[in-house]
Amino acid sequence: MAEAIEPPERPGPDGGASAGEPRRVADSVSLLVRWMSITDANSGGFIHGGTVMRLVDEAAGLAAIKHSGRRVVTAGIDRMTFNTPVFVGELLRCTASVNSVWRTSMEVGVRVEAENPFTGETRHTSTAYLTMVALEDGRPAPAPELIAESEDEKRRRREAELRRANRLAERDQILGGR
Repeated sequence: MAEAIEPPERPGPDGGASAGEPRRVADSVSLLVRWMSITDANSGGFIHGGTVMRLVDEAAGLAAIKHSGRRVVTAGIDRMTFNTPVFVGELLRCTASVNSVWRTSMEVGVRVEAENPFTGETRHTSTAYLTMVALEDGRPAPAPELIAESEDEKRRRREAELRRANRLAERDQILGGR
């Protein structure tokens, strides 16, 4: 029986939980690659969207774990687009990184590409934005601040802040009507 990997102890200055030192976006980058087989497809040879979504969630979880150093859960998927189908026999590549961090939650962006393993040709198939929450003892826990270094990382952080503001405004509008 395999044993679970435990996250390292992370005591704060007062002995309590700590968010730890700020971390760079590059430190959170995770890559998940999987060969798509017939069991992943419908009768037309297209890979099920749910299969892609599961792998996106796994890649996002890995990026959030690498950033926070904690267990994480998926709080939501803000948006996921499917641009082109993925076919049986292709490699599905999910590249994930943390875009922005709030107190206990993080937005993780995932870019999905399909690769023909014979030719090496790749194409962008999907994009997703997930909100992950860091946990300690099953409760939300502080996540380290994010250091965005490149202009692209700074742009992605600004866009994540806009998506969060839109989510919160939509929630307030819906709940305000009750």
